[in-house]
Amino acid sequence: MSTAPLRVRFAPSPTGYLHVGGARTALFNWLLARRTGGTFVLRIEDTDMERSSDAMVQGILDGMSWLGLTWDEGPQVGGPHAPYFQSQRLDRYRAVAAQLVASGHAYYDYRTAAPRTKTADGEETPDTFGTKSYEDTSLTLTADEVAAREAAGMPRAIRFRVPAEGRTVFPDAVHGEIGFDNAGLEDFVILRSDGYPTYHLSVVVDDMDMQITQVIRGDDHISNTPKQVLLYEALGVPVPGFAHVPLILGPDKKRLSKRHGATSVMEYSAQGIVPEAMVNFLALLGWSPGTDQELFSAAELVERFDLEGISGGNAVFNPEKLEWMNNQHIMLLPDDVLIAHARPWLVEAGLWRDAYDGEARPWLVRALTLLRPRAKRLGDIPEGLGPLVRPVTFDPAAVARHLTAEMAQHLETLAERLAVLPTFDAPSIEQVVRGTAEAGGVKAGAFMQAVRVSLVGRTVSPGLFETIELLGLDESLARIRAGARQAQPA
Repeated sequence: MSTAPLRVRFAPSPTGYLHVGGARTALFNWLLARRTGGTFVLRIEDTDMERSSDAMVQGILDGMSWLGLTWDEGPQVGGPHAPYFQSQRLDRYRAVAAQLVASGHAYYDYRTAAPRTKTADGEETPDTFGTKSYEDTSLTLTADEVAAREAAGMPRAIRFRVPAEGRTVFPDAVHGEIGFDNAGLEDFVILRSDGYPTYHLSVVVDDMDMQITQVIRGDDHISNTPKQVLLYEALGVPVPGFAHVPLILGPDKKRLSKRHGATSVMEYSAQGIVPEAMVNFLALLGWSPGTDQELFSAAELVERFDLEGISGGNAVFNPEKLEWMNNQHIMLLPDDVLIAHARPWLVEAGLWRDAYDGEARPWLVRALTLLRPRAKRLGDIPEGLGPLVRPVTFDPAAVARHLTAEMAQHLETLAERLAVLPTFDAPSIEQVVRGTAEAGGVKAGAFMQAVRVSLVGRTVSPGLFETIELLGLDESLARIRAGARQAQPA
């Protein structure tokens, strides 16, 4: 690995939105850059013009921004023409391919127009030939024959000439030393007959030009690495360090896909996951801090992250663990941060009030304090807040079970006692509620359910005594008496 200042990159292809695997790769790069004071480069690999789109680019940028993964160089840094879109660098790739031909490391192949086919890692490359036959290539044609084909504009690809013997070996920060026999590597295409680079050429030229010192990417790129190492060596530039991180599997131990649910990080945002929890969860997919600690802020992850903590085994995406972690972060987030996250959900539910930015904010903070423990997702917050701010809508089943005629009498008694309570706080309210049940000869649990149904119209609510305090004396009395009337015969 180079001793130059650390420079890492995340280089997504805009043929889809930012998915979980890509987000985890971006996060690992970002964490290492932030811990070491290095540079985090964002590069959009958009040479697949048929499948790339501006919408997908924006989706990637949105996902990165939502996670808080700010980049130091790349799109939107340095102006709209910053050289961090591969589609803006085609002349550079062609020049390097020509340089490799001139140095004898690559050659023209006239045998095929080099149609694009999908490889196992999802990259489009021209068909390759299984045996190293050089017929009708610039390796066997005379100079005059090559010149004639060039003058005629005959379609041709450019192939890199892999050494016939030896091994290509590279150190990997996760897996240790990895080597490939050169005899098993075909002479691979670096420039297609349509003038577009293959992945191997473009990624090496970009990493070379952008002075990337450490490449952190998925295990599925290990098979690409020997070809790229050969290209670095042929160009006479330092080979960056490599760290290939484990794949992410679904609970069924198969590669994570849409059949396991959402895979785009913005889909998780739409499901009510907070970014702080998503970052925490992604960091622990294949990386360990070396302790049993599970909850981390982004700042703590930056302080603790290192490549040595990355496991060589595949990581399993556990939706239940993500939901648990989301609840934990909802409980830990500062009030203003949680309100900012919850605001769009409250607006959509028709529950947001302008006063929550002013005089009613303390009340909202108190309400959120009660709602946090039950909020597994952001959508649970309007679900819990609605019954506290809207007129009570009674669940008929709850009324039939808990608001009996007997309970109506005790509810009226409770209202009378609460009305004269000297200190209207949760401990004092609890004493009055329990005392009313005891005096009436009913079980405290049954009575409290009757009170809860009266207050919110259903059998589920935050802490009962804290809810009464939050609603305030007048509103609580009105609701309790309305509950008593529900129980009375018509």
